[in-house]
Amino acid sequence: MPIELGKAPPPLALQDAEGNEVSLADFAGKKVIVYFYPRDNTSGCTKEACAFRDLHSEIQEQDAVVLGVSPDKGATHAKFADKYELQFLLPYGSTKPLFVDKRQKSV
Repeated sequence: MPIELGKAPPPLALQDAEGNEVSLADFAGKKVIVYFYPRDNTSGCTKEACAFRDLHSEIQEQDAVVLGVSPDKGATHAKFADKYELQFLLPYGSTKPLFVDKRQKSV
């Protein structure tokens, strides 16, 4: 299913490191940057995650949040986040990239 700009994105069925459900609706009123990467602790994926980490304050100033999604499970994500001091969620479950505005529309 293609993602249409200006339309509500498809639902994402994600889980956080503790197994709790994560939904785009949890971030209503915020811009959401969802990025996808193939695996924790690989060189390219680590650079990308650290780039988002380094921009964390600026992203927050824009009233936005970052979700980094990969097929790795929660325990692996938790170790990855701790190792690199990532301040954003690393849920798992979906593989479709998107950016969602405050109205929960794809942009």
